[in-house]
Amino acid sequence: MGGGIAAYKACEVLRGLTESGHDVRVVPTEAALNFVGAATFEALSGNPVHTGVFTEVPEVQHVRVGKEADLVIVVPATANLLAKAAHGIADDLLTNTLLTARCPVAFFPAMHTEMWEHPATRDNVALLRSRGLVVAEPAAGRLTGKDTGKGRLADPAEIVDLARLLLAVPKALPRDLEGVRVAISAGGTREPLDPVRYLGNRSSGKQGYALARVAAQRGAEVTLVTAHTVALPEPAGAKVVHVSTAEEMRQAMHAEAASADVLVMAAAVADFRPSNRADHKIKKSDDAPDPVVELARNADILAELVRNRAQGQVVVGFAAETGDDKGGVLDHARVKLKRKGADLLVVNAVGEGKAFGTEDNSGWLLGADGTEIPIPLGAKAELASTLWDAVVTLMKR
Repeated sequence: MGGGIAAYKACEVLRGLTESGHDVRVVPTEAALNFVGAATFEALSGNPVHTGVFTEVPEVQHVRVGKEADLVIVVPATANLLAKAAHGIADDLLTNTLLTARCPVAFFPAMHTEMWEHPATRDNVALLRSRGLVVAEPAAGRLTGKDTGKGRLADPAEIVDLARLLLAVPKALPRDLEGVRVAISAGGTREPLDPVRYLGNRSSGKQGYALARVAAQRGAEVTLVTAHTVALPEPAGAKVVHVSTAEEMRQAMHAEAASADVLVMAAAVADFRPSNRADHKIKKSDDAPDPVVELARNADILAELVRNRAQGQVVVGFAAETGDDKGGVLDHARVKLKRKGADLLVVNAVGEGKAFGTEDNSGWLLGADGTEIPIPLGAKAELASTLWDAVVTLMKR
């Protein structure tokens, strides 16, 4: 942990990882302890906290900690720490640990925009990434004082998700999407019935946000078109466009499609909307007949994007399916993939406690070439990683 004002957020990261069942050892710099005391980290982690190589010398901590770790994350990673790591400077326990670590190492930067954009920092970031280390994209937003810009530490929940991803899939965040422009839809649309009520669905938006989060950290230029979600932090490094209805999402996705290399329709878009929206709240009255709601069909955004796509553009769809007397989940999914014409289709079996609103996801990844890849139950970031691997493979053909 580096010595920056964002150090207090490391407490939330620590809690998130320990609550996920991980054993966490905090190794701060001396400067970091000016912001958060050692006692706080010891209480949250259940492990002692040291900063120097001359504490508990017989245990050779600077070697043992690095060799025993399954993952090292630096939160926050200051410009100073990035520079030391890039050039192999080892003058405290943390920088010594970075030299001995043979597991995945991920830096989560936090600094002022001018520092992040300085040529020295950019060179250090490029050097670290060239060695296979992960240097995450920071978020944009409020910095210290009145300053605003890129360089804000990614949301703690996002850091926890990415850490869990790297523990499950150590090579999940290569920089193989650099220069690729991606548009992703997420969340559930709402179709107004009157000024109070709407037709909606159970989508939380978590899978779409995970797709955006992983793509941005793999180097893509990401635009996330999001309808309604549970309270989710905006993915670091992504541009976010907020919409509400299916028609608003349709317009936004078509606008983004004009310059995108990859389109991913992960949103739960309403198939129907009320034919007529009441200008006032529909009243319930004992002496009036029950109201009848007539529905009109919404446009098929995925099919439109496929029909209008540019040469070489990759289009990915999502399908939430249930089996019925006409076939199982995969039977319906294969028909849908052929009808839609997408390159890839992620299929989720939905139902109580499945897919919508959950932290984990599973399903199948179907390709237009007939391939079918089972996706075992795991964090939604893991599914995102599997999908982006398939997209990269497609783009190389």
